[in-house]
Amino acid sequence: MICVAGAGAFGTGLAIALAAKGPVILWARDAQHAKQMQHSRENAARLAGHAFPPQLQVVADIAAFPAGAPVLLAVPMQQLRAMLGQHAAQLAGRPLVACCKGIELNTGLGPVALVQSLLPDTPVALLTGPSFAADIAQGLPTALTLACAEPQVGQALQQALTTPALRIYRTTDTIGAELGGALKNVIAIAAGAVMGAGLGDSARAALMTRGYAEMARLAGALGAAPETLAGLSGFGDLVLTCTSAQSRNYRFGMALGRGDAFDPAVTVEGAATARAAVARAAALGVELPITTAVVGMIDGQLSLRQAMESLLSRPLKKE
Repeated sequence: MICVAGAGAFGTGLAIALAAKGPVILWARDAQHAKQMQHSRENAARLAGHAFPPQLQVVADIAAFPAGAPVLLAVPMQQLRAMLGQHAAQLAGRPLVACCKGIELNTGLGPVALVQSLLPDTPVALLTGPSFAADIAQGLPTALTLACAEPQVGQALQQALTTPALRIYRTTDTIGAELGGALKNVIAIAAGAVMGAGLGDSARAALMTRGYAEMARLAGALGAAPETLAGLSGFGDLVLTCTSAQSRNYRFGMALGRGDAFDPAVTVEGAATARAAVARAAALGVELPITTAVVGMIDGQLSLRQAMESLLSRPLKKE
């Protein structure tokens, strides 16, 4: 039995994929939404057109999760603390797999570190990598990274979460996996802004490359292994997020580049992550020029033209 907490697009996609293999319980915090999904057998609000397998059950009470069953935490990063606090009694002691990407704005913690701070005796892992909810739900080939500091727990979760179409790779480097998945969203905003402004594919390629260098600098300063950033959770996710309009962060960046409004109801994790990363980097003395420019554009302090001028006028250096 696998449990999924959070009925957004990604949580729903994972639940559909895993229910093709065995029983899955999907929890939605809104009771009416849960009832609608259980009746209609799809999540029309967040992932329309993807039918629920027979082994997928939808509930509105998290107490329905069987004791000891692993739970995938598919809630936005900035909402994770509140969700864990509200349901600590039901979640403590069982394996928890964070499925969000980002850095908590007020503390600078990633999802694994946040779970550990609130539920210190609970096994915790992170599921991350290049993936879109619709692809996973459709059963298209996808590869993800499972980061868990406890090898035996990681191995068990890797087996439980692997399906014929969903291949799970394992690492013990939770810091690198957290930062790769978080920081790539910031670079995706910048890449979207470049494309939205019509600056071309060459500019995007340069920005992605230098953005990856920023990711590696900050991750290295925080103790991440270089090979983690070069894998699915870093480079792989960066490529996908910076090149596809399925990415919310990329679409947000395109809106910035075009000067268009963006739907405030759409979660853009990269916006909060950019601010948190700049603060963390400043404390460590690490330069993040692209991330800093993204914060300036989001806050309305820099136009895209000014951001590009600030980046292109930086002193020349070795690669």
